[in-house]
Amino acid sequence: MLKYLIEKECKQFFRNPFLPKLILVMPLTVILIMPWAANQEIKDIRLAVVDNDRSSVSQRLIAKATASGYFRLTDVLPTYYAAMDGIESGETDMILEIPSGFEKKIISEGHSDAMISANAVNGTQGGLGTFYLTNILNDYSAELRGSYGMYTYISLLPVETFDVVARYRFNPRLDYKVFMVPALMVMLLTMLTGFLPALNIVGEKETGTIEQLNVSPVGRMAFVAAKLIPYWMIGFFVLSLCMVLAVWVYGIFPAGNLLTIYIFATIYIAVVSGIGLVISNYSETMQQAMFVMYFFMMVLILMSGLFTPIASMPSWAQMIAAFNPLKYFVEVMRSIYLKGSSFTELTNPFLILCGFAAVFNFWAIRSYKKNKMNIRIFAQK
Repeated sequence: MLKYLIEKECKQFFRNPFLPKLILVMPLTVILIMPWAANQEIKDIRLAVVDNDRSSVSQRLIAKATASGYFRLTDVLPTYYAAMDGIESGETDMILEIPSGFEKKIISEGHSDAMISANAVNGTQGGLGTFYLTNILNDYSAELRGSYGMYTYISLLPVETFDVVARYRFNPRLDYKVFMVPALMVMLLTMLTGFLPALNIVGEKETGTIEQLNVSPVGRMAFVAAKLIPYWMIGFFVLSLCMVLAVWVYGIFPAGNLLTIYIFATIYIAVVSGIGLVISNYSETMQQAMFVMYFFMMVLILMSGLFTPIASMPSWAQMIAAFNPLKYFVEVMRSIYLKGSSFTELTNPFLILCGFAAVFNFWAIRSYKKNKMNIRIFAQK
């Protein structure tokens, strides 16, 4: 019986003119476009310079800032107020003001000033832009010390008194896409194996076919399994496709074992399928189910560490995130992809995901049983 039900679901899926195309378009869109669109690397910051000195030293400083790749010089203006007009109109993101006598003061006193003004409407861009420009000025100050053979610095910045060598582990190029791609795979798996089957079940409610199945000899477990298994298979196919795209487009290959990824994916699919079943059991219409799922999807994504680290969130948000299964699988995928973590190192998230799977699937079975009993009572009346 289960075999025929699965065949029915597969035929129904491929008869749909939209869903098979969605299965191909979704991973292509998410993996090929979102890592670039949702990139938090701040570059091409529009910089206006007020060069009151117009010396060779100030010109070299401007050239150094624009050559960094983080800044794009929009204009060199005569006054600070003219530059502020650009910030107020949204044409400029930052201002670097170099005072008159900048070069002369450095040579004679070994010290000079510079001022940075940033448009902080976008706090991330304003903060990082100031940080980048501060580091450029700091580096330039060190170059001047070497050029003039004296203690020279720009007073905006702390003076470097020792050399620092940074080593970036697991992501040497500090590429944000390497951080994003494994997490986007988790997001795709959530939508395909959790929410699409739930919408399918609610669709059966709206058409009335689920009532016929509930009063038929088809077992509860067989009916639910037949609804879920085709989407599980699609989920594994899409996950594999995403991993191929990650290697082909970004050169990102998991440092850990592929089998570990699939083991965790199996448990995670059980978790999100349970969540989807619970939502479908309490939803009477597709519209109702879609609103509930949209709400949960937003919460799960934003509280998963997909875009920002959990540690950066307030303490109350971290407590909520502890009950988010998406958070644990995102951490697992990044650990396997970037660190090469083994299964034994990931035992704790594995047990937590198993706990989520048990809770949500038990809840789904209990709530479905109750709904089935109500339908039978209604049918008898």
